[in-house]
Amino acid sequence: MNRKPCLTWSLVLAVAALGACSSEKPAKDVKQTGAVMHRVKGKLEVGPASTGADTALNAGGKSLFIRNGLQLYRLFLKSAVEITPDMEYEAEGIYAQKAIDEIGDPDQGKQGYPLAASCKRVIRMAWGNNISMDVADGHASLLRTQINRHPARPIFLVTKLTPVAEGSGKQEAEKDLPLVTVPAAKQSALRLEGPTVQTAPLWAPEGGVVHCKVVVDEKGKIAELDTGAQLCEAVPWAEFRYTPLVQGGKPVRVQTEVEVRFEPRK
Repeated sequence: MNRKPCLTWSLVLAVAALGACSSEKPAKDVKQTGAVMHRVKGKLEVGPASTGADTALNAGGKSLFIRNGLQLYRLFLKSAVEITPDMEYEAEGIYAQKAIDEIGDPDQGKQGYPLAASCKRVIRMAWGNNISMDVADGHASLLRTQINRHPARPIFLVTKLTPVAEGSGKQEAEKDLPLVTVPAAKQSALRLEGPTVQTAPLWAPEGGVVHCKVVVDEKGKIAELDTGAQLCEAVPWAEFRYTPLVQGGKPVRVQTEVEVRFEPRK
């Protein structure tokens, strides 16, 4: 049996932020700041070596991700860890975009997203150790650039990364089911639940209508998302359910399109 290699990554995002001025109080730990910790579990994936801003954020190492359903979480860690690629892991930490949205924006995204001050605060919430003001400002700026580039693709500032016991994360073997194409209007009639009207996110306050290409599995759940549109990636696809489609007495997977309207923020 081949054993998968263990790798050690030195992924350094920012240890903490001291704030915009030297008179600001030292950073506090997660509990003191009232940060909401999140957990995500899935297969750990290793990406290619980073360039540009990515290199500065992870000390030149390769990118780490956790895939959970349709969502791919980009991981940044405070210090080096030993990992085994393609195994199940649980990451605990701060979901950067969610934390930023919870902090709030008095201008409702109209002055750009995310706010620089929010990025500094989120870094402090995640790790809370002292760091020079210049370094903290630099890392906060890079985090802001990352989020600005792909606001709907989650960045996870990890405080703890734990391997999942072997077997607990195993998924059912993929079935060789036929894939059929169903027009959007016909598939819409089979929708049992799922929010097709939502409030626009802070990073796109003007909202708009998007047509998202998806694949519905034999259980009536969204299994794949085929789009580069950020608003499509912001849709909570896990909340969608459809009446499973059966052809010739056998279940099939459905390729279709879903229209989602994002109402402008006021």
